[in-house]
Amino acid sequence: MTYAAARPLIFQTVAKAIAPRKPMRVSEWAEAKRILSTKGSQNAAKWRNDTNPLQVEIMDCFSARSPVRDVVARLPIQFGKSEIETNILGYTMCENPMPIIVALPAEVSMNKWIDQKLNPLIDETPAVQAVMTSMASREASNRRTFKDFQGGQLYVEHAGNPVRLKSTSAGMVLADEFSSFASLLKSGDDPAEMLDGRTSAFPSKYKRLKVGTPEIAGRCRISELYDKSDQRRYYVPCPDCGHEQPLEWSGLQWTPDGLHAWYVCRECGVVIEEHQKTAMIARGRWVAENPGARSRGYHANALYYPIGLGPRWVELVAMWRDAQGDPAKLKTFINDRLAEPWEDPAMRAVKFNIIADRAEPLPLKPVPNWVLAVTAGIDTQDNRLPVQIVGWGRGMTCWPIDYVELPGDPNEDEVWTALTALLNAPIERADGAVLRVDAALQDMLGHRTEAVKAYVRQKRVRRLVAGFGATANNAPSLGKAKLHDINYRGMVDKRGVHAYPVGTVAIKHHLFAMLSTDADKLAEERKVRFSDELSRDYFGGLVSETYDPRKNRFEKIRGTPRNEPLDTWVYAYAAALHPELRLHRWTRANWDMREAQVLATIQQAAANDDSRETRAPAAPALARPMDSRGTRQRRRGGWKD
Repeated sequence: MTYAAARPLIFQTVAKAIAPRKPMRVSEWAEAKRILSTKGSQNAAKWRNDTNPLQVEIMDCFSARSPVRDVVARLPIQFGKSEIETNILGYTMCENPMPIIVALPAEVSMNKWIDQKLNPLIDETPAVQAVMTSMASREASNRRTFKDFQGGQLYVEHAGNPVRLKSTSAGMVLADEFSSFASLLKSGDDPAEMLDGRTSAFPSKYKRLKVGTPEIAGRCRISELYDKSDQRRYYVPCPDCGHEQPLEWSGLQWTPDGLHAWYVCRECGVVIEEHQKTAMIARGRWVAENPGARSRGYHANALYYPIGLGPRWVELVAMWRDAQGDPAKLKTFINDRLAEPWEDPAMRAVKFNIIADRAEPLPLKPVPNWVLAVTAGIDTQDNRLPVQIVGWGRGMTCWPIDYVELPGDPNEDEVWTALTALLNAPIERADGAVLRVDAALQDMLGHRTEAVKAYVRQKRVRRLVAGFGATANNAPSLGKAKLHDINYRGMVDKRGVHAYPVGTVAIKHHLFAMLSTDADKLAEERKVRFSDELSRDYFGGLVSETYDPRKNRFEKIRGTPRNEPLDTWVYAYAAALHPELRLHRWTRANWDMREAQVLATIQQAAANDDSRETRAPAAPALARPMDSRGTRQRRRGGWKD
């Protein structure tokens, strides 16, 4: 070959050698170089993108040339979330090296991820082995939770060690099971802000992924981030009419025996069998339902499981049918299979705006004529005393009469003087009858326990008792009182304060059940009735918690007002169960007797007014004689003249 003929080939070879390398996409790298291990998957083989097409776009967001910076993926279990993270990790180590943090919820899950995902990636993928600076297990530069590779480092951390997380900078953060990570983080930091802060040193190239299954509605961090994202769902075409639509649980139908399940197109109504799902998914695409958001969000459910890599539709139907009537099982199915936040059905009708809309156009005071008894609940804070006064009628129908926060340190006398005046003040009904607080219960836990005990001992308020939240979640609404005072010998003081354990979980269940059933009732039929003079913060605080069946307790909903209105209502209800009152056990005769007593106050007030108008001026009293010692002299039959 002559030089003239060879020259183009030489130039092409040199140009190819000196041309900048075009980085691969993550999905391309995975299909070309990723080797699956039997430790983390069913078969040891090369990675194939067509096995689960929904994973491709999520992975490609982390390619070197992708402009995407933040991604949140809300996916069901057994959907390959860890495989997505592993492919992104391997690609970044080989094609776009930078410091990387992988954050997991706990030390146990961290060790499991290292054994099942990280170590097999390094051991069985030659491309990753080639970039490791040392493969010796005893090298100081390659510990179990730290790996050094060409151009970067890998840090594996967990929520139980926030100090190490705060001291690490990285260009990429992969947070696995983010909602669980947030709930296990005990440092008080916001988990999203803390993880995002790790990438501040890489403003032009950082990438962050938060992935996981959701948890409780209102407290689920992965759902909170998804709601702020562009909310992408995977649309598939109907095999009959071609209409694109996401697969939703409401579109799945089954026979009465649950032995056959099929999907129904929402456009043409045609029956879609599960064997058609593979072709539909292959032709599907991610569609943003909130376009324009700064972050990417991906959501899919168990209906998208590739055949052979997850439960079939009929198996999902069996799980759903088995979960009915069991809140814990239902929560697990909705979280793990539908990848949606779980919300107690009873709580759906007790959102603060719905409760506020039920308020009646009546003043707080004078109270309605059906109110026959009054109790109060007092919370104790370091700088104030939140107080709620609640009126009760027949059948334990309640009317929140007032909610106030008395400012002042409970270690000082002023706030207790204000509390005494508030609880001893007469409460007027619309018909002129006068009510008084029948019983009150005050929280004694916290930093002001001794101040509460001292006030209760003084007995300045009728039937005022100290209380505290019971430890057992299945405790009765009001337990047996216990002495809580110890004398200088370390023995129980019999003249001490009796404190009552309050079953807060039971009372909150009772309140939310009433609020839920009230949704479809007329105002006069409701069990909990409100005045429209109550503030929105009161309504928000009253329903500021939600029930977690996994822990069997109520927990605060993020972003809601303070929960003192709920706590004080709980204490006011517990006060209604006072051993000397027991409103919940009152029969019709008891309510009739109380109503007669209340109406008698009207007659007494009228009689007092009449007597004041007709009474003649009283004659001045005669001075009684004094004896030689300066005391009044008495004799049988009267004073001595």
